[in-house]
Amino acid sequence: MSSLKTSIPIGSWVLVTGATGFVGSHVTRQLLERGYKVRGTVRDLEQASWLVDDVFKTYADHGLLELYAVPNLGAEGAFDEAIKGISAVAHIATIMSYDPDPNNVIPQIVAGVVSILKAAMKEPSVKSFAFTSSILAATFPVPGNNTHVERDTWNDFAVQAAWAPPPYEASRGPLTYIASKVLAEKEVWKFVEENSPHFSVNVINPAGIIGEPLHKKHTEGNANWVAMAYKGDKETMESYPAGFYVDVKDVALLHVACIVDPDAKNLRLQAWGHPANWNDILSILRKLRPQRQFVPDYPNPQYLTISADQSDSLALLKKWAGQDDWKPLESGIAESVDNAWYE
Repeated sequence: MSSLKTSIPIGSWVLVTGATGFVGSHVTRQLLERGYKVRGTVRDLEQASWLVDDVFKTYADHGLLELYAVPNLGAEGAFDEAIKGISAVAHIATIMSYDPDPNNVIPQIVAGVVSILKAAMKEPSVKSFAFTSSILAATFPVPGNNTHVERDTWNDFAVQAAWAPPPYEASRGPLTYIASKVLAEKEVWKFVEENSPHFSVNVINPAGIIGEPLHKKHTEGNANWVAMAYKGDKETMESYPAGFYVDVKDVALLHVACIVDPDAKNLRLQAWGHPANWNDILSILRKLRPQRQFVPDYPNPQYLTISADQSDSLALLKKWAGQDDWKPLESGIAESVDNAWYE
């Protein structure tokens, strides 16, 4: 793969927002491994110190990784300093609070998109911009939904529901998060249409992300699908009877490809991985941990029937990693639990 032409030279600085996150940390790792330098934005430098003091210490010690504090994504000019001298951007940072009040989440996330795109417009060195969206921006991944996702398929129902009048009960938290993904991605494409930026713009829309955690916090949170099954969180599991699951390394690689591939332009990349239900995941976990007691299989297991053309995503995996398909579900689940944070 080293002979492939790239849009930015090896050794260029890449800005990765949300560098401590599950996806952000893997994007950071893959960029560093490919010879790029990374400036990672984080909310709190002290809480993010594990990146430079532990996981990527060797890179940081050699000046190849540095962190920059951006405590408020939506602040005016939040990224103006962080983006100086940058050749490419992976905008991954978001708000995962599941706050049910849309006023506390959506305006800040959308403002953050505008802020970083405006900052990139002022920096002539920027050649490419990759944005992390979600399958949720296009549709609800639930049984019975037969939607075929196209370039212009949007989950507008979630936006309407999120902005419905109060009370903002806790159950509305997921809708607020989903609406933020819809509106943030729409803002990206609106900006591209209205401003014709001098850099390429691509969007990655992952489904449920699984795989190797680089920090304990990656084993926690609202969307850790393997942890739900591992711990037997039946209440949450029953809310999501089936899904698509993609390895975090594949998601990270698509970000890297969107950054370095000179032919990647204006792509909306659905990155869904493999269809599975809880029985599939539990079966794999039982093989990995035969001594552990897991919740029993669910009767009448279902699969999702949504669909999308993912050929562009698979072509990039082939071009930049030599892969013929998504990484297997089995290895993603194994890497999810094969660490010190799982008993």
